[in-house]
Amino acid sequence: MADDKFPGWHGTTIIGVKKGGEVVIAGDGQVSLGPTVIKGTARKVRRLSPGGFDVVAGFAGSTADAFTLLERLEAKLEATPGQLARASVELAKDWRTDKYLQKLEAMLIVSDGKDLFVITGAGDVLEPEHDVAAIGSGGNFALAAARGMMEGEKSAEEVARAAMAIAADICVYTNGKLTVETIS
Repeated sequence: MADDKFPGWHGTTIIGVKKGGEVVIAGDGQVSLGPTVIKGTARKVRRLSPGGFDVVAGFAGSTADAFTLLERLEAKLEATPGQLARASVELAKDWRTDKYLQKLEAMLIVSDGKDLFVITGAGDVLEPEHDVAAIGSGGNFALAAARGMMEGEKSAEEVARAAMAIAADICVYTNGKLTVETIS
């Protein structure tokens, strides 16, 4: 029997790079529906400022689902100001146990300039090794490229931009129109 599922939205690469006292989160702008590019300039990296505390977040997956998670993260940050790790763990716990949230299909990379985390629907809050995290369809390409550049002289932003360019050259669901946010 043929798969009758809607093909779903695809196409995101998000990378977080922590280097030289700053963290950069960059994301491409492509949104695809099956084999068709629907939009090339989506903004999948956002700055949150609950209570004056800056956090940068990038998302991969369903946009509506990601916005739901960003709203929940912002509420957790308001309840625990300045404690990104705690807010992230609380969000992951809710995501894993709440029946509504369990259906959400998205992942987040978040940073407050000090910590860098990947938050997943499996209840994971991961602090990446080697100070690089990447998610989305081109995430593995961007991750490998960035890891190869971390020992060099490039800044966090230069590493992120170069890694995203490599991912865009390889992954058909990733383009070169970037949103880049830096947090120190």
